[in-house]
Amino acid sequence: MRTMRAMVLEKPRKMTLKEVPVPSVSSDEVLIKIKYCGICGSDWGAYIGKYAEEAALLPLVIGHEFFGVIEETGAEVPDSLAPGDRVSADICLPCGTCYHCRRGEPLLCSNFRQIGIHTAETSGGYSEYVKVPWRNIYKIPDSVSDYQAAFIEPLTAVLGASHKMGLTVASSIVIIGAGLGIIHGCLARLRGAAPVIVIDSNPVRLALAKRMCADYVIDINKTEPLAEVMRLTKGVGADYALEAVGTGKTYEQVFQMVRRGGTVEAFGICADDDYASLRPVEFVLQEKKVRGSCAGIGHNWQEAITLLEYGRVDPTPLISMIVPLEEVEQALHELQENKSLVKVLVSPDISKRQILEV
Repeated sequence: MRTMRAMVLEKPRKMTLKEVPVPSVSSDEVLIKIKYCGICGSDWGAYIGKYAEEAALLPLVIGHEFFGVIEETGAEVPDSLAPGDRVSADICLPCGTCYHCRRGEPLLCSNFRQIGIHTAETSGGYSEYVKVPWRNIYKIPDSVSDYQAAFIEPLTAVLGASHKMGLTVASSIVIIGAGLGIIHGCLARLRGAAPVIVIDSNPVRLALAKRMCADYVIDINKTEPLAEVMRLTKGVGADYALEAVGTGKTYEQVFQMVRRGGTVEAFGICADDDYASLRPVEFVLQEKKVRGSCAGIGHNWQEAITLLEYGRVDPTPLISMIVPLEEVEQALHELQENKSLVKVLVSPDISKRQILEV
């Protein structure tokens, strides 16, 4: 039996590097040798037991922002996919038969699972190999760098939200959170949003936001954010307001920052027991709208690859460092303690961390 190294989340706040079996591919699956797996903010939530659904699946190998190279293909995999191909994978595994799937709403699937989040029977991205149905595979052009390829999955999630939000040309948008919120800002700018306003508390992240997408940045340590948003929008409020942090407090803030008739896009994932207070009368008499978006799926993968291929989005400045597999748990803590870190990648192929300045 072939084995591989994997960081196993055994219980909340405990990860262990273990030798586990290499996933065995069935006839319609491919085995991917992982090059990089990004650490997502939701991985911290899984690590601390924030999400009851994931906690019930432990032990679990998490990690869903992965890409790599095909190592092996099943007997029914078409010849267009072959060992050595650089690929990304749609991590979503809807059942295809429930009420929502048959309505064309696979992200709302009653039996919804995602690789590296809900798949206890196989590995996630914090390992050396992961198996994926071949229909979920997308080939990566040579012009897309490895660093860019590591952002394909999070970029699909941003694309999913962008489509649902329906932002129009010359609309104002305020984004709370300068992590993945910066990529939200990049897509809003591509859609012709003006102005793009990004809010955060960390000067390093705000500098990146200003460099990559934002017309204005607001440091909550220096400025009262609601008053500043109202000033920048001439007292009207933003046409669109997007929450990319995942706390009840920041959701309450975006509800206040959106104009009458405007749209709130809910993107940040809160804990199961986290709540936000709002005044329903504002959503009735002011006709405000709220949309939720949890992930990208399907064609969002090709869209993300195309944007990267043609240079419409380049997320590489967000990469702070790359760590070896055995440092995943340490890096999760560092991301909480040092908010100047933005994106950390995990690589099974290195033995010591690499600090990037790109």
